[in-house]
Parts: sequence; structure tokens; C-alpha cells
Amino acid sequence: MRIIEQVESDVRGYVRSFPAVFDVAKGALIFDEQENRYIDFFAGAGTLNYGHNDPHIKQALIDYMEHDGIVHALDKATTAKCAFLQKMVDTIFKPRNLEYKIQFTGPTGTNAVETSMKLARMVKRRSNIVAFTNGYHGLTMGSLAVTGNSFYRDESYGLRANTDFMPYDKYFGPDVDTLTYFRKFLEDNSSGVDLPAAVIVETVQGEGGINVASDEWLQGLESLCREFDMLLIVDDIQMGNGRTGPFFSFERSGITPDMVTVSKSIGAGLPLSLLLMRPELDQWQPGEHTGTFRGNNLAFVAATQALTYWDNSDFQKAIVYKGELIETELRKFAEKYESENIEIRGVGMAWGMDFHEEGRADEISAAAFERGLIIETAGADASVLKFLPPLIIEEELLKEGLEIVDKAIGDIVERRAQMRSGGFQ
Repeated sequence: MRIIEQVESDVRGYVRSFPAVFDVAKGALIFDEQENRYIDFFAGAGTLNYGHNDPHIKQALIDYMEHDGIVHALDKATTAKCAFLQKMVDTIFKPRNLEYKIQFTGPTGTNAVETSMKLARMVKRRSNIVAFTNGYHGLTMGSLAVTGNSFYRDESYGLRANTDFMPYDKYFGPDVDTLTYFRKFLEDNSSGVDLPAAVIVETVQGEGGINVASDEWLQGLESLCREFDMLLIVDDIQMGNGRTGPFFSFERSGITPDMVTVSKSIGAGLPLSLLLMRPELDQWQPGEHTGTFRGNNLAFVAATQALTYWDNSDFQKAIVYKGELIETELRKFAEKYESENIEIRGVGMAWGMDFHEEGRADEISAAAFERGLIIETAGADASVLKFLPPLIIEEELLKEGLEIVDKAIGDIVERRAQMRSGGFQ
């Protein structure tokens, strides 16, 4: 770790939470250079839904490289790109009756978000964008303007121009309809909120603390967008690629967004970012929005192979099954540690345990790491323990990881009890 501490910027984050030098990974397991074994409930913040070093994806990449396949091509046509586009159409779009054009943006999710907002503003000839409380959409300048967490924001960045925030579903509690609140701002010409070009939303807020929007709320939001001529952008960067069960997180609600941002697991661990848009919104002039790495051919190869998981319904059924297993165990923990006031939220294989105390989840994450589990936290106050295991994780390994969480919570509860009783000096 010495070279990390000497040379890498202090901005580094995850290396502080998980202080080890990792060397080998397979499936849902990671090993450090001392060959210590860790179960991965982090999955690269949702980038490794298909696990580490999937053998079929790895072989496809090896074969492509041995063939001397094109690695970098800007946006020129390549066999890898053509294969990926065809696979997306045949395996993802057609079975879901979706008709989207695909734009390859820069290599990360925030590039897709920036592109979606730029296009919405261009198409609607209006500049305002509405986002939601606790939303997270990236850390470049445009994406920061629609990211709610104050830790990432600073007035000196000049972020607030042409964006407004509205309350997410259940922000004021389960009995308040936040769409009525939003509607009032749209109808009142003196509200100070300009008619937006678009609304950007996560159907499940990952970094915000695993806040799940109801189907009814998402349907109401879509209707509101149609009524007021606003484009609906769904940020599916972390919750897409099967994280909530179906391939797209919005499928459960039956809505059809105007645009969808896709990244993280679409490249199976390699950088790839897409903007999906209704065909009539594709109003770019050639080269009007560009970038050196707008289409990673190695990621195309990996993504094409990864999409074979969706050739039938078996994968989705397995996700739902394992998601139910996670929920059952987490609710047992909440009951077991009743004094901790734990709230369970989630869907599919995205779950959170909210301890409603700043930093409590960080303590449990650290205790879990000591026992051989990598799990991150979420929420503005790091009060939520966030469960994002690879979707391919074996059931026994999943159960083993959940047992570690149980023991880690027990460690913290016992340690605090001892401190209160004067057991620690």
C-alpha cells in the first residue's frame, strides 16, 4: 500500500474502506496478494453484475485479441460494434417492444447523463432540467447539477443553473403524494420553476440509500411528463442490467422513458456507456456530440457475450429468487436487532439496511471486511448498508455473506454495549 499512499491522490475512496491490495477475482470472490478471500457484495458499485472474470466473456475477449480485432476506432464501424448492436436489438429491444436508437457516449455513466440533458435541451429548446432529492447522476459538471448529495456539491462550482429539485417518492413519508407537489410548481406561473425540457430520475436510488419508487409513482411521473411536454429520462446506470430483476429497472412499472442512460454492467467490467433514445429524438448533426472513447470495442465484445444471459428467462428468475432470499434474511436481522431501529428497503438484488444513524453503516462495513466481506454504504449520512452482490453469485456464497453481515452487526452492537457499560477503557 505504500506506493498508493505516496503517489495516488487523496481523493481515493474505496481503498480506504477496503485496505488491501487485491490480486485475483473470480465470480463473486476476490483475493488479495496474501491470498485472503473476500466475498463481494459490492460488485464494482454495480459494474460487475455478471461477476468477475466470467469464463465465456473472458474467452470472447481473448479470441478477439488473438484475431487482432480493432481496439480503438472512434465511431467507425467495426465487427464488434455491429455484433453488439444486433444483440441489443434481438435480445433486449424486440422482446420488450422497445424502439430505441443507441448513442455511444464517452466511457462512463456521467457522459451518458450529460449527453441526455444536452439532447433534451436541444430538442425542446428549453434549458431547465428537474431532478429529485437524494438523486445521484455523476460528478462531471452537468451531472453534478442534478446530483442532490451536498458532499459532492459546492456553490463555487456554479452548479445550480438551469436545474431544479423536486421531492422523490416518499420523501415526506408514505402518505404524501410528491407528484401533487411537483404539479403545483408546473401549473403556477409564479413558482419560479421554468417548464423543464426533461425530468431525470432513478427508479431506485442507489447512492441515495436504496430508495425504491413505487410503480404508481413512476407511472404518475410519466403521465405528468406527457401532460406538460417534458422528456422523461431514466438513469439506469446502476440499476439496469438486471439489478432489480428485469433487464431495465423501469420494466416493473410498465413505463417507457424517452431516454435511458446505461453504463456500468453493460460493459461487463469494461468502460462502456450508452444513451438510448426514441428515434424521433435523434436530432444530432453528424459529429455534433463527440469524444475520443465513444465506443470501446473490447467492451462491445464483452457486452455482446454478457447479453447471452438474457437469451431466456432463467437469469431473471434466478435474480428474483436470490433477491427474495436476501430480503428474508435482512428482515430477520431487523427483527433480531430490534433495538437498532433498522429499516429494510429494496427490490431484486438491490437492498439496503437503514440504521438511521450517521456513520453506523460504515462501522458495520468495516467489521464485515475484517470477516471477509466487501460491502459498501449509501445515503447522505452513510446510514445505509448497501447490498449489491453480483447477480451470478452462488446461493451458498450469498448465504455465507449474509451470515457475515449478521455477525458484523452483532460485533458493533456488542462493542457499543460494552462501551456504554464501561467495558472499554
